[in-house]
Amino acid sequence: MRRILIVLVALAVLVAGVALFQRGRPATQAAPVVLAAASLQESLGAAAKVWAAEGHAKPVLSFAASSALARQVAAGAPADLFISADEEWMDTLSAKRLIRQESRATLLGNSLVLIAPAASSVDLKLAPGMPLARALGNGRLALADPAGVPAGRYARQALEKLGAWDQVSDRIAAGDSVRAALALVARNEAPLGIVYATDAKAEPKVRVVGTFPANSHTPITYPIATLKTARSPDAEALRQFLLSPEALAVFQRYGFTRPPALKST
Repeated sequence: MRRILIVLVALAVLVAGVALFQRGRPATQAAPVVLAAASLQESLGAAAKVWAAEGHAKPVLSFAASSALARQVAAGAPADLFISADEEWMDTLSAKRLIRQESRATLLGNSLVLIAPAASSVDLKLAPGMPLARALGNGRLALADPAGVPAGRYARQALEKLGAWDQVSDRIAAGDSVRAALALVARNEAPLGIVYATDAKAEPKVRVVGTFPANSHTPITYPIATLKTARSPDAEALRQFLLSPEALAVFQRYGFTRPPALKST
């Protein structure tokens, strides 16, 4: 009788162990892969922790300039979700039929700021006719590459609107992402830079000189979409979570705003 009991207990432990293994194994395989704009590093990481704390597999997050990520997707990089820092790169993937159209939505908004090293005393009002070149002195203006990176595109639009682009167009220190531009100013390698408000908030070594008028550039939006290559069964649930009020509260702690009232595609 005792031997039978021991066998039954051992069998129960074995069954429980197999069940635990089978529950854990898909969780690893199911973890969604998210390609996201560099400016989302801290906030999306925090949102992912909330998601994981609710019992889901923690997403795999990859950050870079939206332009670089879109090119990776076009080249066949396997991923589940894409979050861009502008509509144009999402439009590019949409035109190539690389996203699930019905999943596209506007996730967040942001603003554009002029920054300086924290110890800098520069003072400049962001308005038409501002003497930006004089404020730079002998230095360069740090931007994300305006040829393709969203933050750089917004920056050029704002400077053109305010009549300052021609002053500084030959004095640009272009980074491959907005975080590269932020780093140049934080390291005091550039006296001024243009980044998102959320980037400035994340870096204590810089200070905000001023915020560009909202009407000086295209509204800053972060569209999200599921990619055609999505394989994770958790991809749609994660997308819905990131669009939820719970996730928005996390993003707002990092300085992001509710998205402008734009039509979701």
